[in-house]
Order: sequence, then C-alpha cells, then structure tokens
Amino acid sequence: MSIEIHGLCPDRFAGVREAFAANFESGQELGARFCLVEDGETAVDLWAGFADRQRTRPFDERTLTAVFSTTKAVASLLIARLVDAGKLDYGQRVAELWPQFGQAGKQDITVEQVMSHQAGLSGFPGEMDPALWFDWDAVCARLAAMAPLWPPGTASGYHPITFGYLAGEIFRRVDGRTMGTALREDLAGPFGLDLWIGLPDAEHGRVADLQRPGGLPDFGEINAATKAAFLTPWSSPGGRGQAEWRRIEIPSANGHATAPALARLMGALAGGGWLDGETILSPALIAEASRERIFGQDLVLPFVMSWGAGFMRNAPVKVWGPGEATFGHSGWGGSCAFADPETGLAGAYVMNKQSTDLIGDARARRLIEAAYAAL
Repeated sequence: MSIEIHGLCPDRFAGVREAFAANFESGQELGARFCLVEDGETAVDLWAGFADRQRTRPFDERTLTAVFSTTKAVASLLIARLVDAGKLDYGQRVAELWPQFGQAGKQDITVEQVMSHQAGLSGFPGEMDPALWFDWDAVCARLAAMAPLWPPGTASGYHPITFGYLAGEIFRRVDGRTMGTALREDLAGPFGLDLWIGLPDAEHGRVADLQRPGGLPDFGEINAATKAAFLTPWSSPGGRGQAEWRRIEIPSANGHATAPALARLMGALAGGGWLDGETILSPALIAEASRERIFGQDLVLPFVMSWGAGFMRNAPVKVWGPGEATFGHSGWGGSCAFADPETGLAGAYVMNKQSTDLIGDARARRLIEAAYAAL
C-alpha cells in the first residue's frame, strides 16, 4: 500500500525516507512522525498516515501523540536544570527534601538513586484502586510509607509509573512548581515546543488515537519487582477515562508531544545545551546527567541496562545508533527520543500504532540506522 509522505527530507537522508515509507508499506504503521536535528538545525521531519483508527483524520504537522515513558527524558532534563542552577544535588538524600520519604529503610536513598531506578519502588505490591494514581498527594504518601522491594542502591529495577511521582515530588519540593508547569513556563512556551506534561482540554482534539498492541511485551522472568511495576490490575492509572488521564500530570508516563518538539529539546542536549541561541543546560550538566550511575541486569526489564540520572544510556542496548555516549528514553508502544553529543545528532519518533517492544522498537531502529548511515 502506497502512502503519501509529507515534510522535509534532503537527498542526503534519502535512506531515512525510504525506511519511513517501508514501515507504512509493510503495514506496521497507522500514523507516525520522525524528526532529526543535526547541530541544532532540523535536518529531517517526516510524517504520514492517519490519526484515527478509522483512517478518516490525517496524521499531520499539528497531531499530538501520547509518548508514555519517553516523557522521562523531559523529566530528567527538568531535574538536571535544578542541579545546574545549584538548587539540587544528585548526591543529596531525598529525605532531606521530603522528610516523610525517610520511612521504612529509605532514609539514605539519594536523588541519583531515584533517578536511576535504584530506589526499590518500581510499583505497589499491595492492592489499591487504579484511580488512586489520579491523586498526586495520595500516591506520594504511599511511596513515602513503602518499604523498598530490594535493597536500594544494589541494582536498577525500572520504575515505569512511580518514577514520575518520585522525580516530580522532588522537583516540586525544590522548585515550588509541578513539572508540567515548569515545562510550559520555562521551555515549551518560550521556545515554541509542542510538548506537554498535563494536556489542557483545548488540545485534546489534536491527539492521535492509539491502536493498542495485540499482546503483552516479553518481560522475561517475572519477579516481585516486575509484577509490581507492570502486572497487577493497579500497576497503571485506570477508572477515570481518557480525558482525565490526558489532563493530569504523570511526568513518567503521560507526556504528549510532536516529534519536532522532542527532537529540538534533545538536539540541545546533543549540541552543548544550546536551543535557539540560549543555554538550557550547561555542557557540564549534560555530561553529569547522562553519566552512568548503574550498569547491570535490570530487575524489572529483561535487559542489561546502563542508567544515567533518569536517562537511558545507549550502551549496552544500542537502540539509537552506534554511539556509546548517546542517551535518551523509549516509551511504551514505540516512541523514543535521543541525543548523541559525539555527532551532534538528535531525534524523535512518535506513532499511534503500538508495538510490544519494551525498548528499541524495530520501526524507529530502521529510521535511526538509516540516519547514521548518511553521516
């Protein structure tokens, strides 16, 4: 099936356009967009397909998509900006900022351990109403009272949802604002980024419908940390409807964005911190935020992982090209955003037909491989 492809793609990146078209022609896409930023300039911006399952609404340059855990890259940047401003230290104990968090053996957990998924709070093992996720203070109180599922600092175990409440509450206690408000006021608004944590009702009509995957991802060997993170009836928000889910702020899981917004933000991190002539993060903090905090078999994801301070590091998974220093994040169903400081290349892929890949969606990998082949 031929598909009309829109956007920018110079001849140098013809292989990217071919890979983008092939993803549609093979039936793997409904609607999608891929954007590359090189040395701070948009090099590729392609979109095609449909924003609804009935194929009546085009996926166009104004279409927003839910990017799920790709939001964690944005949350990690917001925390890094506090460190850059001298308001927070990665080595600081969380309980110094949030005294209630020091319960149940968590008194020595540091900010960087939270950010690198080492806090042992990957999900709630005890039964709860899935609608509780819509009550920020209630979730934070539950996290503060919870005993870790493994000894903090001994291993990473991916925190798919709780990461957002932990990082977001640390941010709120230091900055005074929610992450969604800070994103809007400090970055999205001033730089014209179509990127949201907590989507206003007026924007809901632009959001692409999701076509859910046909099965569950392969989680590997199931343990208590994996079950709490992903496999209980209350492991993700529920019971309040789609509009309310879009409206609330979950900085780990419910960002909405266009690919260029994410690519421009990550482009700044690939280019010394510069965005439209202004510094949004110092080069020293880019290096510090992306520096490896822990390496090894993750207790929740079935992968050997290398985590920075919230950023997923490309080594050893190699999902965003060959670069050892590349970092970013992937989101449920296939979205991703990455920055490669060694080449100055950054990119983002968004789509509304979800796959079962936990990280390294095959469609995005083909696009990224084609991009690197052109360098």
